[in-house]
Amino acid sequence: MMFPVRLFNRPGRRAVAIGGCSAVVALAVATLLCLKPTPDDLSGAAAGIRKPIYLDRRGRPLNITYENAWNIYDTARIHHIPELLQRAFILSEDKRFYAHHGVDWLARLNAAWQNLLAGGVVRGASTITEQVIRMMHPRARTFWSRWMEGFEAMLLEREFSKIEIFEFYLNQVPYRARRRGVVQAAHYYFDRDLSTLNEKELLALAVLVRSPEWLDPRRQVANLDRSIADLLGRFELEDRDREWIDRQKLDLRRAETAHDLSHFVARAYALSGYETCDRGRVHTTIDLEVQDKAQRILDNRLELMAKRRVHNGAVLVVDHTTNEIIAWVVGFAGRHDKPFNRIDAVTVRRQPGSALKPLLYAEALRKGWTAATMLDDSPMEESVGCGMHTYHNSSRDHYGKISLREALGNSLNIPAVRAIQYVTPKAYLSFLHLLGIRSLSGHPNVYGDGLALGNGEITLYELVQAYTVLARMGDYKPLSFLEGEHLRNGHERVLSEDIASLIADILSDPGAREKEFGWDSILNFPCQTAVKTGTSSDYRDALAVGFNDRYAVGVWMGNLDYSAMDKITGSSGPALVLRSIFNELNRYREVKLLYFSENLEKHRVCIETGLPATGDCEFRDEWFLTGTGPTAPEGQKVVRIRKPSNGLMLAMDPRIPDNCEYFEFALTDIQALGKVRWFINDKPISVTKKPAYNWKLSRGNFRVRAEVYLKGRDAPVTTEEVEYRVN
Repeated sequence: MMFPVRLFNRPGRRAVAIGGCSAVVALAVATLLCLKPTPDDLSGAAAGIRKPIYLDRRGRPLNITYENAWNIYDTARIHHIPELLQRAFILSEDKRFYAHHGVDWLARLNAAWQNLLAGGVVRGASTITEQVIRMMHPRARTFWSRWMEGFEAMLLEREFSKIEIFEFYLNQVPYRARRRGVVQAAHYYFDRDLSTLNEKELLALAVLVRSPEWLDPRRQVANLDRSIADLLGRFELEDRDREWIDRQKLDLRRAETAHDLSHFVARAYALSGYETCDRGRVHTTIDLEVQDKAQRILDNRLELMAKRRVHNGAVLVVDHTTNEIIAWVVGFAGRHDKPFNRIDAVTVRRQPGSALKPLLYAEALRKGWTAATMLDDSPMEESVGCGMHTYHNSSRDHYGKISLREALGNSLNIPAVRAIQYVTPKAYLSFLHLLGIRSLSGHPNVYGDGLALGNGEITLYELVQAYTVLARMGDYKPLSFLEGEHLRNGHERVLSEDIASLIADILSDPGAREKEFGWDSILNFPCQTAVKTGTSSDYRDALAVGFNDRYAVGVWMGNLDYSAMDKITGSSGPALVLRSIFNELNRYREVKLLYFSENLEKHRVCIETGLPATGDCEFRDEWFLTGTGPTAPEGQKVVRIRKPSNGLMLAMDPRIPDNCEYFEFALTDIQALGKVRWFINDKPISVTKKPAYNWKLSRGNFRVRAEVYLKGRDAPVTTEEVEYRVN
């Protein structure tokens, strides 16, 4: 009876054997095809940077990002990680880590038996090496993925030592809130470094990797305590040591960043991208100590001035010896209770007011004026756009004839308008472009003479950049964000060092600003500092900017919703911030005098005339460019019609008889004037001995020009034609 059965089963056994061999081969082939490659080095495995970290000039982080797939910033070498924490991870995650070759088969069998008894998966038994593989090659949690992880773990251990694998694991193991590694976890849960944690806090880091949600120390304290106690029980400790650790407290703290440089980082990233990354790190020029001090100074000042309707501000600090940016401050940066602080106020275009006047007078000096040139500070009415504007000084006082030095020092408006009429808006605008002010991109007619008073909108960044040209003795160099960038940036001479030196001397001269600011002005700094303030129309912007032998600083205050402040000026608002910041910058160094050109010549001049001093006049000493000296003014180089302006629209007043309505034509100030011949629509209408003519109004479109005859010259100077309309 047995023989037929054996004959019947022999082919079945052969088929089973063949099928089994085929299955093994198929499994082996499938395994080989699915094996992921082992990395060449474990540090290279943490590649794929999505966002770099930015560091200050001493290597301290400016920004915190957890958008990267790997922790590439907050890592520690194995010998810097507390031994207790290492032992805790070994006991908790893989107690035979140093004995197996990637897979702990005994632990797998034990886990399989426990899962079978429980009727479900209650234990995984993944080794630390297999967990590293899971980090490198994420897969769905299936039997096949566990199969592949085992083989890849064995291959990984053939390429790398246990120490290398364990160090990688401790720096990359995932926690809550996208944190990776024990260093980031220590800062996330306790806001402290690993070396400062007590034993219980270290044990907490070891057990939290199992289930960061279920063991959350802020919401699941009981669960965490039980897990820590269970892990502590596995240590071979004396009872008193175990009790001492058990009594320790978890000092939970929420990490708070002392600074917010998101605006600077965004700007630096836009300029640099990944090109300057060094393994995900970008080294910048920022000095965090200066940054934090400037932030506190600005925020404190804004808090005090909130009652005066001042809510926003910005500070930019530059080391002008290299043109490196060392502080980029936005008022209340990172504060969720303050308005508009997510807007980068350093790069927002605002009206600079009088802060641009030093640059205007620098151009006037370049065209022939001197610091002793006398300017007429008298009431002045000019055509602006399609209407007329009466210029006045901020104090509403007028000083008559006044030197360029005092006109700039006291920030007088009317002399500044006369200066731009001498320079011309077109030439001045071109000069500003050379200084890096590119926001003023309109045609000169868009700004007109109002450009002298800062009617165009520029950024604080551009303003400070322009002042570094004065501080650098006329040398233009782009501001740099990144370490070493200043060595790559070129430079260009855009202003003579003599003129830059003379403007700096005026801006640092307390006597030059005495008429408007007094001898006890807040602008009179303890160390020689060139300082200028600015206030825009309707008190919407207030600025203070200055430089000493090393630093250039700009401060802006206002409201980013363009609402007006309560009569805050540059000297009553930002100037105190500027002074305080310079005090901090100068605290631990010897401040030198501003550079003064050896080419400047000193001459004695009469205060009332600016001419060479004689024995019968009150005099003072003044500095002049080589070969200029005190001389009688040569008059305007450019003669033009200042009233009417091009495109002016006038209207007849119905309350006044038509034959009694007149409009005054006026030229720019002219020295040694002989006569003026006036033309309307190419027809001569009058000859005057003065640079003005009262024209009887009539309706229509008109073109006016003038032929100006100067004493001692035969040929007239013809002005450009101006078009206007009368309704």
